Amino acid sequence: MSTRREPQEGEPAVTANEMPGVIRHSRVREGWPFPLGATWDGLGVNFALFSVHATKVELCLFDESGTREVEHIELPEYTDEVWHGYLPDARPGQLYGYRVHGPYAPEAGHRFNPHKLLLDPYAKQIVGDLTWDEALFGYTIGHPEGDLSFDTRDSASFMPRCRVIDPAFTWGRSRGIQLPWDRTVIYETHVRGYTMRHPEVPEALRGTFSGLMVNEVVDYIRSLGVSSVELLPIHAFVDDRHLLERGLRNYWGYNTLGFFAPHAGYLTGDNINELKQMVACYHAADLEVILDVVYNHTAEGNELGPTLSLKGIDNASYYRLLPEEARYYIDDTGTGNTLNLSHPRVLQMVTDSLRYWATEMRIDGFRFDLATILGREPHGFDEGGGFLDSCRQDPILSQVKLIAEPWDCGPGGYQVGGFPPGWAEWNDRFRDTTRAFWRGDEGQLAELASRLMGSADLFDRRGRRPFASVNFVTAHDGFTLYDLVAYDDKHNEANGEDNQDGHDHNLSWNHGEEGPTADPEIQSLRLRQIRNLLATLLFSQGTPMLLAGDELLRTQGGNNNAYCQDNETSWLDWNLKGDAHDMIETVRRLIELRLRYPILRRGRFLSGEYNEEMGLREVTWLAADGSEMDVERWEDPASCSLGLLLDGRARPSGIRRVGDDRSLLILFNAHHEPLSFHLPEVPRGNGWVCRLDTSQTLEIEPALCHFGDSRTVEARSLVLLELFRDLSGATEARA
Repeated sequence: MSTRREPQEGEPAVTANEMPGVIRHSRVREGWPFPLGATWDGLGVNFALFSVHATKVELCLFDESGTREVEHIELPEYTDEVWHGYLPDARPGQLYGYRVHGPYAPEAGHRFNPHKLLLDPYAKQIVGDLTWDEALFGYTIGHPEGDLSFDTRDSASFMPRCRVIDPAFTWGRSRGIQLPWDRTVIYETHVRGYTMRHPEVPEALRGTFSGLMVNEVVDYIRSLGVSSVELLPIHAFVDDRHLLERGLRNYWGYNTLGFFAPHAGYLTGDNINELKQMVACYHAADLEVILDVVYNHTAEGNELGPTLSLKGIDNASYYRLLPEEARYYIDDTGTGNTLNLSHPRVLQMVTDSLRYWATEMRIDGFRFDLATILGREPHGFDEGGGFLDSCRQDPILSQVKLIAEPWDCGPGGYQVGGFPPGWAEWNDRFRDTTRAFWRGDEGQLAELASRLMGSADLFDRRGRRPFASVNFVTAHDGFTLYDLVAYDDKHNEANGEDNQDGHDHNLSWNHGEEGPTADPEIQSLRLRQIRNLLATLLFSQGTPMLLAGDELLRTQGGNNNAYCQDNETSWLDWNLKGDAHDMIETVRRLIELRLRYPILRRGRFLSGEYNEEMGLREVTWLAADGSEMDVERWEDPASCSLGLLLDGRARPSGIRRVGDDRSLLILFNAHHEPLSFHLPEVPRGNGWVCRLDTSQTLEIEPALCHFGDSRTVEARSLVLLELFRDLSGATEARA
């Protein structure tokens, strides 16, 4: 719906206090300072808003269309820094906003301006569009004093509205999944982009939560074998003004407007229960739902940004400001502002939001954008900081999956491995090493070995487990997997920034020709490299994450920063060609193998040291001639082949007793020529059976290879072999 009210010809501009027809004497009671936000209790609605420095808070009620302000109420009580009031006649569906009075003193950090309609930080639903206009800014754009000036234009006509909701929803037998980390395979995708071109999704449902519920969509995701669908931001967000002026959109959604409300553009109507239905649908299919969340900044930008919510409610409390120049914002996010989670009420807002999504929406986990900021205190990043401690002790948040993007652009912002127990982290070291090794870069073997083993060098402390390393080769930010093997350079011209945006260090390789090619040899090699990268990802210790569409060989034409491309550049193309069908089957096979062999997903870090008590070595690193790797071979920069023997007799727990899982041998050859590997002898075995060879599309008839035989691994290929034990005759080799 549109909330903009165009002034009639000859109609003078009016402020909120001068609006005709506004009722100023509503029956209002004291209410309660908790919970924050607008809460329907079955009889009326309690409104509560935190602000330390405000002098008065006015609640603005709108008619059903949102175009007319019908009531203007001063909240009567102020308790523990919370303004509150109770309206016994208010009901779910009521549209509202706030006007907050206080000092306009930017140099002291205060930017109150009652001429600006503000969104409730706790609004459970935000309706209508934000229409960019100079009236949205607390200062007068173009004024000689800049943001020190004071703008008296009313912004209500250009602002969306908050809506009171009834949280009631019948979940039936739906429950959260609570899937163990060792069986977790994450599938990162986008609500809109996943279904916009899907032929089985009705046009009216494409790009929405309902579109993700279509049977064919759910069945396909489930068929891949993934366990968890991670959605890019679905919190209410806005399109940046500069993008709209260039005909672009904020497609990814990292521009949050409200931390409790789902993005209206992902709803087919105006009922937020559509999201709950989608979550229930995925739970019924045994799929977790994880949200990518942005609690590090908001859409209000820096001192020159608009006044939409927090800036006008209590700027000095909600944002980190420069200590000696409170007019300006600390920008550890690269977006203009940084939320101040050192403030107890801001910390409360974020944790309240997380609990709301985990309980009311039954979300199974969260991936935190620029999570280092959430652990940063005034003295720097602190793994014992307020937010991280809050999550660790919270009875709800400590039970869901918590995944950090452990870096930001602030001081000391790179913290991979630095988060406390209970957290998993995106591991960019795995991404870069895997890319570099298969590209053929020199000197990668030792680093690769660490990444294959769950990056114990980064995470093996304080009882943390291998799942803490979220391994990925591609994500929404960067090249798709196909583009990674098809482009040497980024091609972001469509973003309108002269190809200056996006990363330059991609560790990509076009294999002989930039972009699309008709050369069958180049195309064949590219597909093989994709299989190598996927196999390395899914056969490594830790938690694997796949980028949705990589299995479809999706391309963005070399754009490695498609954040603003809400079009076919980013949308998945479901018009599948032959190679895409084969790659889908490869992904299914790889995930099936990962789940089949517990040794590939151990719950503890594996050791390469010989255990005399159990009489085994869990991990053995082999050279091509069958001998164990020595220091000279590890340090040889030209060496690009490796054998990894995983002894399945090692128990998944720390119990000192021999287990009975399958043993595996993984052979890596990143050389441009075939390589012959000597197959080692292993106790309690009779030979080796090939289960996967990335030089082939799919393994068909696995043949038994005897100990001491040589196995040729084709150029730039990976081979997975299983130890054959003659327990049930030849049938085991064919299993």
